[in-house]
Amino acid sequence: MLGDPLITRMREFGTTVFAEMTALAVRTGSINLGQGFPDTDGPPAMLEAAVEAVRSGANQYPPGHGVPELRQAVAEHREKHYGLAYDPDHEIYVTVGATEAIAASVLALTEPGDEIVLFEPYYDSYAAVVTLAQAVRRTVPLRLTEGRFTFDPDELRAAVGPRTRAIVVNSPHNPTGTVFTRDELALIAELCAEHDLIAITDEVYEHLTFDGVEHIPLATLPGMRERTVMISSAGKTFSVTGWKTGWICAPAPLIAAVRTVKQFLTFTAGAPWQLAVAYGLRHELPWVTDLRDSLAAKRDRLATGLTQAGFDVIRPSGTYFVQTDIRPLGFRDGLDLTRALPTLAGVVAIPTQVFYDNPDHGRHFVRFAFCKRDDVIDEAAARLARLG
Repeated sequence: MLGDPLITRMREFGTTVFAEMTALAVRTGSINLGQGFPDTDGPPAMLEAAVEAVRSGANQYPPGHGVPELRQAVAEHREKHYGLAYDPDHEIYVTVGATEAIAASVLALTEPGDEIVLFEPYYDSYAAVVTLAQAVRRTVPLRLTEGRFTFDPDELRAAVGPRTRAIVVNSPHNPTGTVFTRDELALIAELCAEHDLIAITDEVYEHLTFDGVEHIPLATLPGMRERTVMISSAGKTFSVTGWKTGWICAPAPLIAAVRTVKQFLTFTAGAPWQLAVAYGLRHELPWVTDLRDSLAAKRDRLATGLTQAGFDVIRPSGTYFVQTDIRPLGFRDGLDLTRALPTLAGVVAIPTQVFYDNPDHGRHFVRFAFCKRDDVIDEAAARLARLG
């Protein structure tokens, strides 16, 4: 008998919590506020651009590093919004979503035994790809302080050592909804310079910040452009998560390293979606501004319902997600609650503890997604009121 054919180092991961909770939602007919995908489509003109690209014959392999139209549009966007100049031919690389960009970057830029600093809670693919690379995770907890999640500077400094190769920075941050401040980013930049680290920045929610909070790319800080792998995606910006179209901006040597790995993962990304996203970056950012404003209103709508249901709500500054403390309702374990929640209230959420190396740090938090229609949010809030 073969036994368990899965390699030993990957056995801790199994099925993702998103797959488990989505299947639970389907099986129980519950409202799914777990996985972060919108239930409405992106800008109509951009969708039509994709249809036109299919009909006009853009259905074969595009260039491995992405169609020229998208790489040029990304370069224009980086310069216009952040003052960052990237060469579209040598410093921009298109990927199959941000998840592949992160995986290819970690696999390309770290050796077995290298240490990679992650802020926890972290998006679940980070831990898996660090393990695939046979690198070592060093986690720094984001703790709730004065109404927002942030890190202790001393804990971050202590996490960086002689074996540290890279730090992964996700801001706006999933799953906490925090947006790192300039001072927080400056400390990260200082440590990168002092220890010669590569920064891998996951910025997929870059346009989805609220209440006037500014997203500051780490690459814009002094000395950071040359050591930052900047990752973005069309999925969250334009509400087309199924298109899986992302990109990396980085100095040419880092792009060349990532290309060496990425070309043997998927080689290239779908041409029609690339052409449509190029259109979106050039013409649909006003639509994105409206999306941001509508999401801020949805955040407030869900937060009100969760508060009325008895949760302690931590107001996010960005992303699709709101964190809640479940202890005021008498619960202590988020995983137990989220597995019972479909029966208790007909709603599915995500237990935040699964995004930690040390689950005790987040055992009392549960994440809800508010990127849904208002009627869905209202129905979910009405169902959750049963918990009270």
